Amino acid sequence: MRRSMSLALTAAALAATALPAAASPPAGSRAPAPSVLEWGPCPEGADAPRLQCSTLEVPLDYREPDGRRIEIAVSRLASEKPSLRRGILITNPGGPGGAGLTYPAVLAASGLPRSVLDSYDIIGFDPRGVGRSAPVTCDLTREQQWRGNFPPYARTAADVRREVPYARRIAEQCAGSRTAWMLPHTTTANTARDMDRLRAALGERKVSYLGASYGSYLGAVYTTLFPRRGDRIVLDSNMGPGGYDITAMRLLARGMEDRFPDFAAYAAAHPEYGLGSTPGQVKAKFYELVERLDAEPVQGVNGIAFRGHTFEQLYADGSMPKLAEFWQAVDTGAELPVPEPPATLENLLASRFAVVCGDSRWPGAVRQYQHNVAVDRLKYPMLGGSTASINPCAFWPEERTEPPVRITGRGPSNVLMLQNERDPGTPLAGAQRLRRAFGGRATMVTVDQGGHGVYPYGRNTCANDAATAFLTTGERPARDLACAARP
Repeated sequence: MRRSMSLALTAAALAATALPAAASPPAGSRAPAPSVLEWGPCPEGADAPRLQCSTLEVPLDYREPDGRRIEIAVSRLASEKPSLRRGILITNPGGPGGAGLTYPAVLAASGLPRSVLDSYDIIGFDPRGVGRSAPVTCDLTREQQWRGNFPPYARTAADVRREVPYARRIAEQCAGSRTAWMLPHTTTANTARDMDRLRAALGERKVSYLGASYGSYLGAVYTTLFPRRGDRIVLDSNMGPGGYDITAMRLLARGMEDRFPDFAAYAAAHPEYGLGSTPGQVKAKFYELVERLDAEPVQGVNGIAFRGHTFEQLYADGSMPKLAEFWQAVDTGAELPVPEPPATLENLLASRFAVVCGDSRWPGAVRQYQHNVAVDRLKYPMLGGSTASINPCAFWPEERTEPPVRITGRGPSNVLMLQNERDPGTPLAGAQRLRRAFGGRATMVTVDQGGHGVYPYGRNTCANDAATAFLTTGERPARDLACAARP
């Protein structure tokens, strides 16, 4: 679920003082307030043990609260220990474009501690525009879905110019689709407002939150718009304070450079793959294979698809053997394991475009992207010529309902940030910028490990214990904490 930020790549290619823990209501001191939601079985494809589902009506446009409504699909994994329950924990797995209806069950199956499951009703939802929540479409063809959301790697200014018609066509398809009326309102700020409507519908005065990847930005926006309604806010694998803007897109290239040495060391330590006996030789093999595939794709895999697949597989240590096998197959001419795209890929891409292009304004001048490519191709040569190039956001409809939310340090000190040092999808540099924006509101735990996602999937007990303690007792590290690598 947390890998939704990169699914499309494979298809293509702070000033307040913290309240002491005792200031929070003691466990079991209150029963859940009445809810206006009617819980029942989850729809087919979203059913999981103990998971209940419902729908919540929210305004399409919060400037017109009595106007058109849309339905948000929500889920609940209720605490089985009413005496220990302290409230609700709203969750988000990332994206934008990631469905979250089954995420509470995924977290429970992935090791979310029993103490957390007992302390909260775990709440999931499909964000507006996604899945079962008024899904948007851009009428993307199968070929466009396979192409994904990364532009081809631009080696020259002319390559950027050649991408313009395709990027414009995607933007026009989104603006001309049957769900175009959703586009101005499919934003992170409105999803945060939906979360607050959900809090109220559940009868809760405050809400705790656990969000990963893009979900970190959603949580940051929520606690900025509603600072006094947040209880314990955990942000995992953090985006910068601008969310998924042009800076974040370009930063993915740095994330690949940060993380790649871990794979290079793995491949060099396993000579059976034949990719090189030193990390330097493995990196040279990367460029050799890219050049070969750019010149002549193999079984439908070209250079940008190879770059994108490599990038995605860097998200987890457990993916490194399969990535090495993939490289080996490309190198030797063996049959390539090219997966079928998920059935939800069109909506994933369309809703991603809606949020990424709608949250902030992107440059419209082609020369700006040509300049960015020239810079990033030198700084981050593995991916910079792609992530800095032009995309549909450059041609997005002009209508915006509001400017981006500015993350600041105003509000209570109730944010815990978790961050791997070598995260390809949300690099440490972006997390550090968000940490500075929060000021005294946040404490950050960094972990000497690679990959995308810390809690509860990671094996580092230092970071996991800090998150569990905060969610269950309200206690955070007194200052920013650096967790050493796990032996």
